[in-house]
Amino acid sequence: QVQFVESGGGLVQPGGSLTLSCVVSGRSLDSHNVGWFRQAPGKDREGVSCISPNGADTYYTPSVKGRFTISRDNAENTVYLQMNSVTPEDTAIYYCAEETRPFTASYMCRAGPPPSYDYWGQGTQVTVSS
Repeated sequence: QVQFVESGGGLVQPGGSLTLSCVVSGRSLDSHNVGWFRQAPGKDREGVSCISPNGADTYYTPSVKGRFTISRDNAENTVYLQMNSVTPEDTAIYYCAEETRPFTASYMCRAGPPPSYDYWGQGTQVTVSS
């Protein structure tokens, strides 16, 4: 059974930092793109950052570029999202996902997983507030 388990969210003040983690069990991720998506109340889910299997190709949505850093540890089947200089607009539930189709990291984030994607985890809530 494939499971994606996100953690590391919480309440943080504007300008603060958080590191999110996503541990995957049941399948090796080392040959797939993986990425972070988020959904704020009343909004559609959006791709935040995605990374290729070897980490050489990354994508960041413009609103987080320069503030967030995605990384992965294939040996640990884990993906990270370092979030710096957070703002209230970063408040959302954050999810990780994989992409098995031969897409670039950019396309994965902009297109998102297919409607049939069945491995969304519970996500981790990030709230940015003073």
